[in-house]
Amino acid sequence: MGLLDGKVALVTGAGHGIGRGHAMELAKHGASVIVNDLGTSVRGEGVSTAAEETVRLIEKAGGVAVANYGDVSDFAAAGEMVRQAVDTYGQLDIVVNNAGIVRDAAIWNMSEQDFDAVMRVHVKGTWSTCHHAALHWRARNKAGEANVNGRIINTTSGAGLGGNFGQTNYAAAKGAIVGMTLTLALELHRIGVTANAVGPSGLTRITATMPGMGESFEPDEVPEDQYHPMDPANSSPLVAWLASDEAAHVTGQVIRSIEDRIIWMQGWKERKAISAGGKKWDAESLGTVMSTEIFETRHPGMRF
Repeated sequence: MGLLDGKVALVTGAGHGIGRGHAMELAKHGASVIVNDLGTSVRGEGVSTAAEETVRLIEKAGGVAVANYGDVSDFAAAGEMVRQAVDTYGQLDIVVNNAGIVRDAAIWNMSEQDFDAVMRVHVKGTWSTCHHAALHWRARNKAGEANVNGRIINTTSGAGLGGNFGQTNYAAAKGAIVGMTLTLALELHRIGVTANAVGPSGLTRITATMPGMGESFEPDEVPEDQYHPMDPANSSPLVAWLASDEAAHVTGQVIRSIEDRIIWMQGWKERKAISAGGKKWDAESLGTVMSTEIFETRHPGMRF
């Protein structure tokens, strides 16, 4: 028995790189996969049939997959992806949102169009597939399936978790995906759907746009029995496990996969709190309080 036998998965942005690695890994463990990719450049321009190459690789390895060329940022097209899964394989169990583009520039050089394009693909694209998948799972739940055992695995990035120069659009989008994931975990828990975010790494077409990174390569170019620290598929085993029944207890988490490391992120939390003692804060005296009590950048002196 494979880890994902009988499961049906949708992987967006699976024509190249990390998405291809995820699709191949899910198929390897028994899932039937809808391989989605519009086939654009890293800037989101043009179209191609890159998804078909991933399907070919999956079938060559004995797996089951079909291609989908829809645009994730198109609400109707995202719905069609879910319908294709149901029409082809009878249901949908796993959604892996990986599709993304970059249009980097410092804030003073970034155009409104480049900001909107990145937000549309990452944020609206992730939300759209989740929306349609949630409708499918909720309908199954209302029809009597108490635990639909659905899985959402969204893609965040170090840029969204810690910021990165020249990526106000991309970092904002990847940070938004974390907030979306946490909310999905709350909303869908009762019907048996988990939602987690993975922050992968690898020398992909997007990573290769950064100076000094070198040329990208595909996960299928790395032999199955070999390890490469920049293999785009290094995070794929984690994704496959999160998609499995074994991970039913894991939801609302952010997990990074960097080279051979898995890093569980803690996220935003209350670090320190002070009270004004039942009074309104005074802006003119707040500087001393912030420096001594919150940031501890100024020594408070002796206290008795």
